[in-house]
Amino acid sequence: MRLDKYLKVSRLIKRRTVANEACDAGRVMINGKPAKASAAVKAGDVLEIQFGTRTIRAEILNVQETVKKEAAQEMYRLL
Repeated sequence: MRLDKYLKVSRLIKRRTVANEACDAGRVMINGKPAKASAAVKAGDVLEIQFGTRTIRAEILNVQETVKKEAAQEMYRLL
């Protein structure tokens, strides 16, 4: 799955366009490397997302195309 779509589906970032902008600005990393919005993600990858001065680290647990709002937090684990 594409990184920007995963961020939207998992609700780490609310909109896909915002996820694209964050990736273009270099604020999203996969396993310590800057990632483009089109990068493929898989279970086991570690994401780092910078929101201003705050950084969120999350491990991807599973990848699904669609998920309900209540189950979105089961897609990742905060580190």
